Amino acid sequence: MAMKIRLARGGSKKRPHYAIVAADSRMARDGRFIEKLGTYNPLLPKDSEDRVKMNVERVQYWLGQGAQPTDRVSRFLEAAELAPKKTRANMKKAEPGKKAQERAKEKADKAAAAAAPAEESAE
Repeated sequence: MAMKIRLARGGSKKRPHYAIVAADSRMARDGRFIEKLGTYNPLLPKDSEDRVKMNVERVQYWLGQGAQPTDRVSRFLEAAELAPKKTRANMKKAEPGKKAQERAKEKADKAAAAAAPAEESAE
């Protein structure tokens, strides 16, 4: 049985509340789980102690049994110093594409070329 330590969503619409659970990876996200290991409330401020609560002993037990934490849960474990930090690829999704970068460079070059003669005539 492939075990996962993952989040199970609860709460009402636009008011999420998650349970950190140990579950069979074949079960639905909010479906059957083996054991509840903690809670996560994303609505609380990031520095709040109640934002993430975990039963550390049980989490270590499940990790020892071979359970794989999901991405979000592994971040919680890293913050609690239960797991080593992973290096993650920093995706550059906000960066414009190649053609847009080329157009921006051409525009900047034209602006610099137009500004150069204006500076020379001012002097």
